[in-house]
Amino acid sequence: MPSHVFADRPAQPPERGAVDALITRTRRLRGDVDAVRQDTVGADDDPQGRWQRALYDLAVHHLDDLGAHLDQLREGLPPETADAFASELAAYEADTAADTGSLLSRVGSTEWNLLTDEVSWSDELYQILGRDPEAGPMSLDELPSCVFAEDQSLLTAMVTDCLVDGRPIDGEFRIVRPDGRVRTVHMMGEPVLDSDGSTASMWAVLRDVSELRRSQRAVRESRDSLQRRQHFERTERRLAVEMQEAVLPPWCGSLRFPPGSPTPLDIAAHCRPSAHGALIGADWYDALQLPGGETLLSVGDLTGHGMAATSSMAMLLGALRGMAVAGIRPGQLMAHLNQLLDSSPQPALSTAVCCRYVPATRVLTWAQAGHPAPLLFRGGTGQALSTLDGALLGATGGASYEQGELTLRPGDVLVLHTDGLTRTSEAAASAAVPADRLTALAARITEARDAQECLRGVVEELGEGDREGDACVLVAKVIA
Repeated sequence: MPSHVFADRPAQPPERGAVDALITRTRRLRGDVDAVRQDTVGADDDPQGRWQRALYDLAVHHLDDLGAHLDQLREGLPPETADAFASELAAYEADTAADTGSLLSRVGSTEWNLLTDEVSWSDELYQILGRDPEAGPMSLDELPSCVFAEDQSLLTAMVTDCLVDGRPIDGEFRIVRPDGRVRTVHMMGEPVLDSDGSTASMWAVLRDVSELRRSQRAVRESRDSLQRRQHFERTERRLAVEMQEAVLPPWCGSLRFPPGSPTPLDIAAHCRPSAHGALIGADWYDALQLPGGETLLSVGDLTGHGMAATSSMAMLLGALRGMAVAGIRPGQLMAHLNQLLDSSPQPALSTAVCCRYVPATRVLTWAQAGHPAPLLFRGGTGQALSTLDGALLGATGGASYEQGELTLRPGDVLVLHTDGLTRTSEAAASAAVPADRLTALAARITEARDAQECLRGVVEELGEGDREGDACVLVAKVIA
């Protein structure tokens, strides 16, 4: 009759997560096995009883190992590994529920009688050690001959401790089978004392744990590899953040021009990383005062993440600043940046929009490369400026870029942004285009007292969502 331990139980959905449910099942099964062990194991002087006790001990140790693995899984190992542990637990439950014969096929037993020099081996022990049954069992003196050279001293020490000091045997060693294969064997045993208290014999149960140890090594090596990768990613992210902070304008909030300089524009900007990205992206914003009192405004989004993308962004932004200071207009400037990326040894693509503002005439000149057009807010309404022709930077050599012009008025507000600001899972399900999400804020933006208040309104409305990527936004308010 099957044991009550393995009686069918009604299926119940786990109250916690999948891993917690596995841990609960493992602990319950371990308690059941331990309880049955105490109820059914025979007397210590009975070879069958000793053999049963050793098998139950192995089962408990195995479940302890499984519980430790599941605890590690709950602490943060990849969730897909849960399926593997679930399969292992199901297989173990099936094996433990099977009859005694199935257990015998995995474990061998032996007893050495020190008084008569008789040795008895189970059939399974011959299979584990790869020994021909016609050759008969090995004596204690012969056993080290099949043990891996480096482990012979370990076996000798365990046997000596058992025979001389009466200590139980519990250890592992490697054996070399006649076919040359090296296997790992776990040996558990105890001395059997006679009426005088002297050791009369020694029994042991041996189990081939080669596959188990191989799996444990694989888990350990995978964990170490994962930890090294996580350390590398943290280091790369830190370096990318430091480089981004060194390249982007060193200000948060309103841009402050050098003392004594004219301030025709009130400017504020904000850069926000993705909520899901492990590595920092290469979105950028820039505001630079040019010779003659003109102002350069730009935002862009370079493909990729991490150090490679950030270094390309630094190169691109440095080139943009240098050409702007040299007086190159936005359309031609975009063409030069395109050529720079197209000929770079490290291929990359980038979207960008570049604006040049002349305060004396209030004329804004801009060009764009596959990037959302600047938004203009005036008189309580907002609209995107005309979309100009211009391919992605680095997409094709020799591309030309259309240039647009617009005369601004005092109180006008320009908003430049990367598409990560509006590209969210909510926006993807919505019929509204990205520009509509920003122009809907027209009343709040035009009523704001300064650029910082405009920026705060944009970030509060759009910057806190479940964005799919990094996001940068730059706001410029015409003062006079």
